[in-house]
Amino acid sequence: MPKIRFHKLAAIVVLIGFAAWMATGEFSSVGSAAADGQKAGDPAKAPDAAKPKADAEPKAAPRTVAVVTPPRKTYARAIRISGLTEADKRAVLATRVAGVIEKLPVKQGDHVKTGDLVLMLAAEEKISMVDNARQLVTQRKAELGAAERLAKTGNLPKLQLDTARSNLTQAQSQLDTAQAELDRNEVKAPFDGVIDRVPVELGSSVMQGGEVATILKLDPVIARGEISERDLGYLKLDDKAAVRLVSGKTVEGTVRYISRDASSATRTFRVEIAIPNADGSVPAGMTAEIALSAQPTDAVMLPRSVVTLGDRGDLGIRAVDKDNKVVFFPIDLVDDSPRGLVLGGIPADARVIVAGQELVKEGDMVKPVDADQATIQKLLGEATAGTQ
Repeated sequence: MPKIRFHKLAAIVVLIGFAAWMATGEFSSVGSAAADGQKAGDPAKAPDAAKPKADAEPKAAPRTVAVVTPPRKTYARAIRISGLTEADKRAVLATRVAGVIEKLPVKQGDHVKTGDLVLMLAAEEKISMVDNARQLVTQRKAELGAAERLAKTGNLPKLQLDTARSNLTQAQSQLDTAQAELDRNEVKAPFDGVIDRVPVELGSSVMQGGEVATILKLDPVIARGEISERDLGYLKLDDKAAVRLVSGKTVEGTVRYISRDASSATRTFRVEIAIPNADGSVPAGMTAEIALSAQPTDAVMLPRSVVTLGDRGDLGIRAVDKDNKVVFFPIDLVDDSPRGLVLGGIPADARVIVAGQELVKEGDMVKPVDADQATIQKLLGEATAGTQ
């Protein structure tokens, strides 16, 4: 019988032992036996992980914010734009023929009526032609009268009567032509207004088409501005407007024209405000701020400090809902007055945050408290007083 080497025998023993250990399944409890032993043994020796975390951070308390429910009123929507004043009508008067100025009865600043003589060129020959034509008309009228009397008695043929009538018509035509030529030497006011500029002098010579005067109609005077396409729908004809001039004077007017063709460069629409100006105190060409009073709307007045930016970057206010969560309402700016902002788009029952709105965000739970009297007076007192 062959002798088995020791190392082979040791290997066989190890192999049999490993197979027996595998068959028992004890390998599955490696690393967990100690824990199971501790669970089955002394509970006081259980690891700290089995206990509730004593050092967990407590939940933060809701932040306290001051809220107020502002009073609601009807406000006229104000649209403020920059503009300037201009004349209702403006005309540059010019001569229709060349000549020498013989009459210049007006000067700068004079008020004239429609048809008033502004300038007349020398026209001796044309005046003579008018006089001759007028005398000829008088003569032809006398001849026609004599011919009609003779025709009634049968002493004049009908053909001669027709000739007399034709001669009168021809004479009248000559007078009209001579008068029209004379009228070309005159420059008259086309409408009621004020003479703003007279660049010529009496006795000077002017060419045909030369400028001799500028006339303006300043009653009414017009304040012109441009409104955005966003505000166009709020405005209509005959709406009231307040125009504050650069001099500090404020005048009232009404909207008389709203363009329906936007500027291709600015996408704005021309608006004209007619301002009564019987005394001519408002000049043309003055810078003005136009405040248009558009359709009334339901809104509230709040201080500027309440307005904040939302998550999307739009302007609005933060408020507290019935569940004490912060909500955000985009605003519609109705007016920007010295006492505060008039804002639309805010629900009637909204509790507006007036203190702490910058420290919270939408969805946060808060603890709302009514603003104290001092805060209300500071934030809303002046605004409320200004609307009474």
